[in-house]
Amino acid sequence: MTDLSKLESANTAIIGSATTVADLETARIEILGKSGNVTLQLKTLGSMSDQERRERGPLVNQLRDRMIEYIARRKAELEAAELDTKLAAERVDLTLPPPPERRGRVHPTMQVLDEMIAIFAEMGFGLAEGPDIEDDFHNFTALNFPPKHPAREMHDTFWLPQDAHGERKVLRTHTSPVQIRTMQRTNEKLPGWIANGQEPPIRVIVPGRTYRSDSDATHTPMFHQMEGLVIDKAIHMGHLKWTLDTFIGRFFETPLVETRFRPHHFPFTEPSAEMDVRCDRSGGDVKIGQGDDWMEIVGCGMVHPNVLRNCGLDPDVWQGFAFGFGIDRLGMLKYGMPDLRDMFASDVRWLEHYGFSAFAAPNPATGLS
Repeated sequence: MTDLSKLESANTAIIGSATTVADLETARIEILGKSGNVTLQLKTLGSMSDQERRERGPLVNQLRDRMIEYIARRKAELEAAELDTKLAAERVDLTLPPPPERRGRVHPTMQVLDEMIAIFAEMGFGLAEGPDIEDDFHNFTALNFPPKHPAREMHDTFWLPQDAHGERKVLRTHTSPVQIRTMQRTNEKLPGWIANGQEPPIRVIVPGRTYRSDSDATHTPMFHQMEGLVIDKAIHMGHLKWTLDTFIGRFFETPLVETRFRPHHFPFTEPSAEMDVRCDRSGGDVKIGQGDDWMEIVGCGMVHPNVLRNCGLDPDVWQGFAFGFGIDRLGMLKYGMPDLRDMFASDVRWLEHYGFSAFAAPNPATGLS
């Protein structure tokens, strides 16, 4: 017969030498498993006489119970030790400041739009808006576009399918239709956000999205534009030039603004011009107000008499001027963004680099952050 006291001492040593819960499980199988040394002692009881079984049975069962208890106690010790080690390794120092949270950024287009509105508001301009989906009259006909003008073709313009009345609406190609809606004196019931007709004098800016079938580094199918319209008596090109010179100086934050008009053609203005501004292109950035280069920055002109007539205004009484800026392009020039398409790519990394903090100190030139 096996000496149970020696077996217990050997098993106790095996259990005590286990340093992990996995090692302890191996020891448990060696002692209490199907072929464990204590289990084998229990199996020998069946071959003993009744007298031997009555004497040895209780001793073997007591040994098994002590082994179960010792294994359970050792397991609790090992689990507590492992927990302490894990807590020490994963401890968080609550006295440290939390990691910074990512804050949203103001998109450059929205920043430039706010700057432009603030500057023109100080010059006395109101704000007008209109629908992105326009009819042919407001987008082309009222603005003196002839029937076969290239801008009406599919390769330039996004036309919608015909409606129930056989009319094809268009995604507006410019914000000029709002000029028509502003000059038209009408009692038509329009939503509150659409510019309603008003009596002259008129002085408004019209920001918004516009759409053209074009895509490259400086053009996208959807872009932002701001047009300006002034209608009054005795208005001339000098008023137009002063307005644009003042805006450009304020926007680019420089008193050294030198501009020139070049003759151009727009269906809705006569005379028409493109305004160039003196700049320096010698480095990686375009510097406004210095250097020997010129850069076209805005299209403009005096409102065409036909446009005034289409809106019910007498061109012998009322005159005016109009101009149009690309908001995204102004942002590229002022803040050094090389590719217009990146502005609409929804890349958070780009926005973190070029975006603006909503909590920054106000810009002294515009009063905006």
